[in-house]
Amino acid sequence: MIKKLMKGTFVFLMIFSIMFSYFVNPAPVIAKTDAEETLGDKQKELEDLRRQKREIESQKEETKKQIQAKKDAIAQAEKDIAQAEKDIEEAEEKIVASNKKIEGLKEQTEKIMKALQQLQSKNVYVEYVSDASSITDLVMRISAIEQITSSNQKNLEELKALIKQNEQLKKDLAEKQKYLEKKIPEYQSAIESLYGNLESYDMHELDIDTKIKTAETNVKMYEELSKKIFGTIKKDALIIELMANSSWLKPLIRGTVTSPQGYRTHPVTGQKYSFHSGIDIGGNSEGTPVYAAAGGTVSGIVPFYYCGGNMLYIDVVVDGKPYTTYYYHLLTINVKVGDPVDHNTIIGTVGGGPRAQAAARAAGKKIDTCSTGAHLHFGVKNGFYSAKEGTPASKVIVPPGFRNAKGYSWTTRTAFYK
Repeated sequence: MIKKLMKGTFVFLMIFSIMFSYFVNPAPVIAKTDAEETLGDKQKELEDLRRQKREIESQKEETKKQIQAKKDAIAQAEKDIAQAEKDIEEAEEKIVASNKKIEGLKEQTEKIMKALQQLQSKNVYVEYVSDASSITDLVMRISAIEQITSSNQKNLEELKALIKQNEQLKKDLAEKQKYLEKKIPEYQSAIESLYGNLESYDMHELDIDTKIKTAETNVKMYEELSKKIFGTIKKDALIIELMANSSWLKPLIRGTVTSPQGYRTHPVTGQKYSFHSGIDIGGNSEGTPVYAAAGGTVSGIVPFYYCGGNMLYIDVVVDGKPYTTYYYHLLTINVKVGDPVDHNTIIGTVGGGPRAQAAARAAGKKIDTCSTGAHLHFGVKNGFYSAKEGTPASKVIVPPGFRNAKGYSWTTRTAFYK
């Protein structure tokens, strides 16, 4: 009986401790994987991008105000420097003028003193004083002589003080000028810092407007697929359910890896530790057909981007796993968003050279500034394309079937490196 009671008490305590632990420390929320992503998640992602754009616009306005404030500070500093230079010149002129007056007063004082000495030696001074008609006249005559000498001495002292004051003013203005000249480069540096955005790890990273546009077409594509499969826009429909299964092939019949995936010094900008989000494939002239590396659905097109030229994204599912394949520096794009593709679909042609540049100029569009010649930039990312997050290094993988090494070549689309 006691054993049964103890056993029951033990079970009760175990259950209580488990329940208590659950309520005190609830189970952590596990983020959805790419395979669990739904159409509703894609729609929310689009709204997040739009909100992000509003925040960016607000930050831009604040940055513009800060830039203007620094520009105003520079303008004021330059104005103060000019005024200080003018004040220094005026102070120097005052010093010169004061020095001339001092010299004049010195000469005048010396003449008076010599005259007094002569008067005293000839007793003229005594006669002048003693010739006074009254005591009052006597005091006035003595006072007059004293005033002549003391007045000159007072003027001399005042001029000396003025010279000292002007010299101090000149020194102060020179210090102020030096300070302002030092502040201007600091203001200019601050402006450059405000103007400059943080360098993206990948030059191909899309700006916010392009991300929104791509996300809008992306959501529209999945909504159309949902209506086609389920007859309605099913927000909880898994994206992976809307895609077809496939396998991997090379995107070009032949080619050579000219720049592997990973961190490198950018060949155009010279930026060190720039992340290269795919492999560059050379050895083909512009206009060479580019095939889909795996069957799937076109999820995004970015035409005439400043770094990447014509850019194409295709969502694929291989062995039950979601991936995004992307193809940059295309001369032409032969598909549109929402199109289904397979291994035999020619999705575009190789660009990146003078023909692609000429086509961009003819269309009045931006030219591709990140290409040094005809090639295809081909990349693969774990998960379906997310305009919100772009292509972070953590999700970019070496394209299946490729050796991630410069010089690796092949002559057939089925040539896999194992």
